[in-house]
Parts: sequence; structure tokens; C-alpha cells
Amino acid sequence: MNNEVNIGSTMTSEDSVLYEQVGEHIAVVTLNRPQARNAINPEVAQALHRIREQIDADERIRVAILTGSGTGVFCAGADLKAVTTGRAGASGLSTEGGGFAGFVKARRAKPWIAAVRGKAYGGGFELVLACDLAVAGQSAQFALPEAKIGVLAAAGGAFRIAQLLPRALANEILVTGNAISAGRAYDLGLLNRVVDDEEVLAEALRLAADIVKNAPLSVKASLDIVRAAASPGEDAMWQINDEWAQRIVHSEDAKEGPRAFLEKRAPRWAGR
Repeated sequence: MNNEVNIGSTMTSEDSVLYEQVGEHIAVVTLNRPQARNAINPEVAQALHRIREQIDADERIRVAILTGSGTGVFCAGADLKAVTTGRAGASGLSTEGGGFAGFVKARRAKPWIAAVRGKAYGGGFELVLACDLAVAGQSAQFALPEAKIGVLAAAGGAFRIAQLLPRALANEILVTGNAISAGRAYDLGLLNRVVDDEEVLAEALRLAADIVKNAPLSVKASLDIVRAAASPGEDAMWQINDEWAQRIVHSEDAKEGPRAFLEKRAPRWAGR
């Protein structure tokens, strides 16, 4: 396969998540809720979980690209309406074995490339951090703003950002909740490429094409080693993460934050 990759061989749809096979070996997975800023609800979590498992089981697919529909938002994270009004609450946005969005905890056998246009906030940024490589448009922004609504970046964001960045920078991103630009994210080593917004998917496909030229077993071995080196003691990290997540999700502030956000007012924090 050369670097000029044409989109279009096979398209299937699960409504909220689209799956497309490009050529013989590349899959493009698209979060498809532009009316809700591609936020994760139970339907998205279940669909992405199924598609992820399908990709792992399909020997033809060697690389997957995760992107979002529309141009303004890659993914806004958790759908707060689903969290506050859904029967399952926040737990409905996770799957067994996959974690948040059916993705962030999964032990994937193949490389995933995040292709980001627009904002990747909260769980959206955590999806990017869970991928192996990332391409972003010039206008992309990244944030872990959970502290602003009284919750925690509990889908791996809190410890993955600490693994990737110096402590002071990780602390700033987590405790201020402020966004960083694509250029800043690239300078910090969080992205592989920053390109014009219109070129994001094409650049991700070119990167995928370079990967599929190589021996699949060598790619898998390399990924396993890099993941192990980058995330020593990940099981222990998830344990601490999940303990704090349970404590916070039952706090008064965790109920007040999303409620204030939906009511478009400043939250009244209780500190408990």
C-alpha cells in the first residue's frame, strides 16, 4: 500500500459509531453523535466495545484509526445528560473489560491512531491518551476539566498524563482543567503530528499505511514492550484510580457539578 490511501471500501453503521475498512488492513472507527458533540453514552460505549473486539479478531485489520464526526469536537467526553438522567448513571458509560467507552482499559492487540479535529475534552482526551499514536488538526484542543465539575479524570487520564509529562505540567492540566492547544500538546510529546484540520484523517491514514507495510508480529511485539515500559504497574494504577473514582462519584460535589453545568450556573461546592 502506498501513502495515497483512498477511503471507501466497506462501511457499516451502528448509528452512534461507524466502522469502515480502508484497503485491506486499515479500519476507521468514527464516533458519530455530532449533535451531542460525540459524547459517550451507553450506546456508544457498547458499540465501540463490539467494534474494538471485532478489529482484534479480524486478522486482516492491522491498524485502527479512531476519529469523530463533524469538525468542532472530536469527543466531549461523558454525556452528562446520560450520567444524570440514565438508569445506570456513570457506570453505563463503561463496559466490562473495556472500561470507559468500551475502550480505555482494553488490552488491545493492534495499534490505534487517534485522529483529532476540534476539542478532545475529558473522556475525549482520555480516549486519545489510550491510543498508541495521535494526529491532530491545528485547531484541536485538549483538556481534562473534570475538577471543574467535581469529578475525576478516572478513565486513565489522571495517571496516563502523569506518565507522559513532567509532574508540574501534569498537575497543572489536572487541577486547573484548562485546555492546551494542539501545538502545545505536540511540543509536550502528546501528539505525533499536527496538520491542517482538513488533512487530519488523510495524515492518520498515511501513518497507518506506513505501519501496515511492516511485519504484524514485529509491530505487536514492539507495542507490547513500549506499553509495558510506559505503564509499569498499570493494574495498581487502575486500583488507586478506581478507589478514588468510587469515593468521588458518591460525593455531594459530584452531583452538584454536572447539575450546575446543565443548569448553566456556577457550582456551589461542599467539599464532600
